[in-house]
Amino acid sequence: MLELRIAGRDFGQPVLGEVFATVSRGDRICLLGPSGIGKTTFLNAIAGLDKSVPESAVIGREQLRVGYLFQEHRLLPWRTLHANLRLVGASDDEAGTLLGQVGLAGYGHYLPDQLSLGMARRAALARCLAVKPDLLLLDEPFASLDPIMAGELKALIAGILNSQPDMAMICVTHDGGDAGILANRLWYLDGKPARLQWDDVLAEPGLVDGLLGRLRDLDLTGS
Repeated sequence: MLELRIAGRDFGQPVLGEVFATVSRGDRICLLGPSGIGKTTFLNAIAGLDKSVPESAVIGREQLRVGYLFQEHRLLPWRTLHANLRLVGASDDEAGTLLGQVGLAGYGHYLPDQLSLGMARRAALARCLAVKPDLLLLDEPFASLDPIMAGELKALIAGILNSQPDMAMICVTHDGGDAGILANRLWYLDGKPARLQWDDVLAEPGLVDGLLGRLRDLDLTGS
């Protein structure tokens, strides 16, 4: 579905080094790494938003529909939630259905600034789903949410993924425990410039704990 051949030094991208990986349909990847290492830059490169990364470095993207949940909701503040979804191609009925799917039934006439942070993030997720994505990119979707709201959003995203088994996901997170809920693969980005240090399949539930132990060892040794 998607092949990454990013070699940042070859085209003057200062943050990313060599990142070679593939993403297949149904992959659910949690991307971890130290703060400021370049995880958001990596997502932007995959999405085609970092123009320093040539199209040839992300093979297959032009055939995909990509939904991107940014750290900020980026909804048009002067448009209602319903109108925001209509702008990306949802019909009237689809907009209502999607808002209901994320727990915002009856909020279509609200403006984004009338919502709490958690509700705005759900509305932005509905906008992502409106494009019928083959690949869903999530940039720290649980950041700044209280534990209850974060847990509800994780359960919501897990349910969406389970209902759409062919959709792939890459989720940036600082909490490795999210992988146990959302992921079947774990990526770790580190180094200067940043490289993909490992790419592990989470084939067994207990494997997450082992990988998190390796993450802790990396943090302790600084490697």
